[in-house]
Amino acid sequence: MAFDELRWVVQIRHSLQEDAAGDDDDDTGIPVSVFNVPKQLQVYKPEAYTPQLIALGPYHHWRPELYEMERYKLAAARRAQKRLRGGAKLDTLVEQFARMERKVRAYYHRFLDFSGETLSWMMVVDGAFLLEFLQIYAVAAGNGDGGRPLRRVSSRMAHLVDFAGRKSAYSLILRDMLMLENQVPLFLLRRILDPQCESADEAAELLARMVTGLMKELCPFKMVELFPAVDVGEHAHLLEVLYHLLVPKPADDPAPEADGHGSFHDVGYDIEEQPADGGGAEEQKPAAGCEYVKQLFVAVWGIVSRLKTGPMRRITRPIAFAVKAPWKMLAVVPGFSTTVESIFADGSANPRDPSGAGYLTRPPLIEEIMVPSVSELANAGVKFSPTAGDLSTIAFDAKTVTFHLPVVTLDSNTEVVLRNLVAYEASAASGPLVLARYTELMNGIIDTDEDVAVLRQRGVVLNRMKSDGEVAKLWNGMARSVRLTKVAFVDRAVEEVNRYYNGRWRVKTKRFMRKYVFSSWQVLTFLAAIMMLLLTTLQAFCSVYTCSRWFGAVTVATED
Repeated sequence: MAFDELRWVVQIRHSLQEDAAGDDDDDTGIPVSVFNVPKQLQVYKPEAYTPQLIALGPYHHWRPELYEMERYKLAAARRAQKRLRGGAKLDTLVEQFARMERKVRAYYHRFLDFSGETLSWMMVVDGAFLLEFLQIYAVAAGNGDGGRPLRRVSSRMAHLVDFAGRKSAYSLILRDMLMLENQVPLFLLRRILDPQCESADEAAELLARMVTGLMKELCPFKMVELFPAVDVGEHAHLLEVLYHLLVPKPADDPAPEADGHGSFHDVGYDIEEQPADGGGAEEQKPAAGCEYVKQLFVAVWGIVSRLKTGPMRRITRPIAFAVKAPWKMLAVVPGFSTTVESIFADGSANPRDPSGAGYLTRPPLIEEIMVPSVSELANAGVKFSPTAGDLSTIAFDAKTVTFHLPVVTLDSNTEVVLRNLVAYEASAASGPLVLARYTELMNGIIDTDEDVAVLRQRGVVLNRMKSDGEVAKLWNGMARSVRLTKVAFVDRAVEEVNRYYNGRWRVKTKRFMRKYVFSSWQVLTFLAAIMMLLLTTLQAFCSVYTCSRWFGAVTVATED
C-alpha cells in the first residue's frame, strides 16, 4: 500500500485539534492490551501467532489470504442488523464507535493507519461475526436455566460452527480467536449486543455466558470443581480473560523493592551472562593437576601398603616416597598442571546445581529448569498427583513424596493458545512470568514420550493428540521466553524435588560412577595399558628367571 502523505497530514491535524477535555470517551487510563508478538517468540514458530483463516480486528484485516472470510462476516453483520430493536441500522453503531475512536485505538499497541469510519465499520462487522460464533457457548454455559442463544446457527455458518470440534474450520477459528494480534475489545461486543436484547443487564449476562462457555472449552487446565465466574467488564479481550483464569493473582507476593533511583523491579531477570556461583558464597576450586597425581599414589599406596614382606618392600618403598613427595612444588612447572588436568578432567562439573543452597535467590542462567525428567523421578519413588486448579497448585510434598501438578488437556489447539498466552504475558505482565515458568518446568520434566506416558497414566496429562511423542515435542518446543524469570511457588517445588532426588543413594551412586568412573575413561585406558605392559614384562621375566623365590610356590590343583 502506497504511503499517502496528504492523508497522513490530515489525520495528524485532526488528532491534534480534537478537544480531548470535552470527550467523555477519552482514552486516559486505558492500558494497551493488544500487542505485537515479541520477535524472540515469533521467530521460532510464526504460524502459531499469525491467523490462518480469519482476521479479527485491524492488525491482519487486509491480508489477501484471509479476505475470503469477509463474505461470512458480512452475512453475520446483516443478520445482526435484522435483530436490532426498533428497525435500527448498523450505521447507528458505526456512528457510536466513531465517537469512541480514541478509546478503541488506545487498546492497540500498533498505530492504526485507518480513518475513524473505516475502523468503526471494521469493528462492527468483526464483532457481529464474533458474537454469532460465540452464541453456541451461551447455551453450553446456561446450565439449563433457559438461557437462549441469539438465534440458531444459519445454514451459511453451519460448516464453520461445530461444538463437537470435529470440523477443521471450527478449530482454525478457535485458534485465530485466541491469537494475541487478533483481538477485539470486549466492550465493543457489549455495545453491539445491547440493542439486540431487552435490557442492558440481559446483554451483559448473555455476553458473560458466551465468554464463560468459551473459556471452559479452551482452558487447558480443567477446573471442573469450581470454574470461576467471568466478569467481562474487567477484561479487555478474550485472551486476557483466559490468562487471568490460569494465572493466580500475585496477592501474596512481596512488594517490589525500589532501587536507588526510585524504580521498582520484579523478580524477573534480563538474559545476560552470570557468574557460575550466582554471586553467592565462594565455592571450592578444583584441585590442581599435581593433586590428582598425589591422590592416585595415595590410592595405590592403600592397596600395596599391606605387602611389606620379602622383596615387595622394594616396590612399596618407592610408592611411599611418592606419596610423601612435595607435589605442590610441581605446580610451578610450566604446563604440568594443565597436562595432568586434561587427563583427569571428567567434564561433568555442573555450576548450576539445582539442589544447591541459594537456588531460589540466584538469577536464572538458562531457560530450561534444571530438574530430573518424569521417568527419573518416578524411578526414584516420586509420585505424581493431578490437581483441579490453576498454576498455584504446583507443589512438592516431601512427606508423601508427591509432585502435585494441575491437570492439563492437550489437543490440536493447545499449543497455539499457550504460545499466545505466553506472548501476552511477556508483553503485559509487570511481574514474574508465571505461565512462561510453567512451560519451562514442563519442558524440563518431559524429554521423551515415556515421560508423557507416565503423566498420562497418573492423570496429569489428558492427551487428545495423536501420540505421546507429539506431546513431548510440543513441550520441548516451548522453552523460549523474552526474559528469564523466577516464580516463588514453582521454583520452591523444583528445589524441593531436586533435594529429594539428589539425596537418594541410588542417584548418588549413579552420579559417582558417572563422574569418577565412566567419565574418566582416559585414565582407565592409561592404567589398563600400563597394567598390560607390566604383566607382559613380568611374564617375560618369569620365563627366564625363577619367580618362586619372590612370590612363593604356586600350586595348581588338577582334577583326577
